[in-house]
Amino acid sequence: MIDAADQAFLTDLFDTAVAAADARVVLQGHLPEKPKGRTVVVGAGKGAAQLAAAFEDLWGDPVEGIVVTRYGYAAPCKHIRVIEAAHPVPDKAGIEASKALIQAVSGLGQDDLVVALITGGGSALLPAPPDGLGLEDEQQLNKALLSSGAPISVMNAIRKHVSRIKGGRLAMAAAPARVVTLIVSDVPGDAPAQVASGPTVPDGADQALALAAISAWNIDLPTRILDHIRANPAPSPSDPIFAQNEVQVVASARLSLEAAAARSEALGVPAVILSDAIEGEAREVARMHGAMTREVLTHNRPFRTPCVLLSGGETTVTLRGAGRGGRNTEFLLSLAITCDGLEGFTAMAADTDGIDGSEDNAGAFADGQSARRLRAMGYDPTALLSDNDAWGAFDALGDLFSPGPTGTNVNDFRAILIR
Repeated sequence: MIDAADQAFLTDLFDTAVAAADARVVLQGHLPEKPKGRTVVVGAGKGAAQLAAAFEDLWGDPVEGIVVTRYGYAAPCKHIRVIEAAHPVPDKAGIEASKALIQAVSGLGQDDLVVALITGGGSALLPAPPDGLGLEDEQQLNKALLSSGAPISVMNAIRKHVSRIKGGRLAMAAAPARVVTLIVSDVPGDAPAQVASGPTVPDGADQALALAAISAWNIDLPTRILDHIRANPAPSPSDPIFAQNEVQVVASARLSLEAAAARSEALGVPAVILSDAIEGEAREVARMHGAMTREVLTHNRPFRTPCVLLSGGETTVTLRGAGRGGRNTEFLLSLAITCDGLEGFTAMAADTDGIDGSEDNAGAFADGQSARRLRAMGYDPTALLSDNDAWGAFDALGDLFSPGPTGTNVNDFRAILIR
């Protein structure tokens, strides 16, 4: 069994990281000046409803608008309409939400203000297929991207070329109104245009880059989608229509990891932040973390015990099997195999939005006995990993971590406590 005290310690660090990205906390100090005209709020992502509710409280009347979030992630708002839609594969509710957001910002004037509240998860929640394509095309595109193992920057460079709302197009629809975008970043490096594929923030990823990425990552897409990308350039950041707009990243993995590190220090355990922008295959990233854990436990280097190793970013999973499990549970299963039999550490990996993959857990816990316990129960840890069934592994062990929706999203949180 996972040590109860270690589990409580790691959960405390996770809660601290999430609290650092709390909607009301991060919006304070980032509110724009009130306009002469209307204030229209639009938003998308797993934490968009919580941001909208906090914005209403901080801003006061009058305010109006629409945000879209994942099913089960809504929060009560007084004036801002909250729509729920599917994630990670788009549905018809997302189509209607995209239409509603575009309509909400259309026809505004120079004295009006649009406040865009953008968090991770918005890409799937804002399907808006261009002319000649439909919802099924966006669904096929998302499924192909999610199974490709490509990093989030590659996926978003492709997504924004197959949309009427991403890549800055929502901000274009709002012109000549000023657009202020407040972002809770879930992407490595915190590039604003990468979060939710940048509905109000364009970037320089052009058609050639998108097509090259499709080829490099062997992403199988229908000819009609490829033809659309070739024929339709995305908005350019140099377009004067974006000149008066403002973009701020108000919460990120870096800030949350720093808060967790400070909490660990306060509890008497030195903390090391390895990086807030780790990308790559979850199972390979786990092997690196496992090698470092073994080095610390065996040789007391490069960090002395006790310590906690913290990292963030967004790993990927290339689907090879038919199992269940997200990138955080896959990370932990690979870590458990890498550190099989190693005494003295307990690890946690979880998505800060509360959901890892398609199940209802945020992540799980593991230690040096996890793989052995699985074998004692009749499971082959390596076979489970090969089948992408990390969820099944930790469900069998009783070590899933399921806090429910957190109301924010600053990417993955990984912590390895080394006693």
